Amino acid sequence: MVDASFGHPRLAAIYDPLDPDRSDLDAYLAMAEEFGARSVLDIGCGTGVFALLLAERGMTVTGIDPARASVDVARGKPGAERVRWLDGYAGDLPPMQIDLVTMTGNVAQAIAEPQAWRTTLRSAYEALRPGGRLVFETRDPAQRVWEEWAEWTRETTYRMTDIAGVGHVETWAELTNVSLPLVSFRGTHVFAADGDVLTSESTLRFRERTEIERDLHEHGFVVEDVRDAPDRPGREFVFVARRGTAEPVPHGMP
Repeated sequence: MVDASFGHPRLAAIYDPLDPDRSDLDAYLAMAEEFGARSVLDIGCGTGVFALLLAERGMTVTGIDPARASVDVARGKPGAERVRWLDGYAGDLPPMQIDLVTMTGNVAQAIAEPQAWRTTLRSAYEALRPGGRLVFETRDPAQRVWEEWAEWTRETTYRMTDIAGVGHVETWAELTNVSLPLVSFRGTHVFAADGDVLTSESTLRFRERTEIERDLHEHGFVVEDVRDAPDRPGREFVFVARRGTAEPVPHGMP
C-alpha cells in the first residue's frame, strides 16, 4: 500500500518543501560516477529529486514509483523531459539493460511485505545488464533507532512550515507500533489555509545484514561491499551488489 505522504496529491506536492535537504543523495551520485554508470533505474523515485540530479549529469535515467501523485510532481519539474517516468512497482518494469539500479532513502525498508521485497530484487536483477550493480541503504536494526522514535510526540516533533503557494502547514510525527521487524509511525499535516487535516501511516521493515545478504545471493547478486552511510554514520548499511553470472535460486530452494 502506498504511503499517503507520497500517494495523496496534496501531500506529494509539499513533500520537497518539508524535506529540502537531500545531501544524503551525494553519496549515491558519487557511486554512480565511481561505477561509470551511463544508465540508471531509480526504484521508488518519489518526486524525482535523485533522478533529475542524475539526468543533469548526462545519464540516461528511468524513475519508477507506485505513488502516481509523487511521479506527477516529478513530471512537472524543470528538466523532467530528460527522465523516463513510470507509474508502478518494480515488478511492472519493461525489459531493460541498466548499469545501475538504486533505492535511496527509506525505499528498501518501506518494501515491508516479504513477497514484494523478493519481487523487487528479482526485477532489479532482470533490469541490470550482466555485471551491473544494485545500490540501496537500510538502517542497522542493532542500533534500535525505534527507541529514539519512542520519544516522538506532537510536542517534540511539531513544526510549522510556510510553503509558497500553500501557506502554513503544521506537521508532526508519532510512533504507533513496534512489532519487530516492523516499526510503524503516523505523520499528521494540518493546512492552515482551510483547516484540512491529512495523516499518513508508514511501516518500515528492519532487516538484519545477514538476512539481506542471503536475499541478495538467492536473487543472483554478489555483495561487493557494505558501506557506511555518510549522513547516518554507524547507523545504516549501504549495500553494493553486482549482478552475478549464476542464475537466481528459485524461492524456497537451498
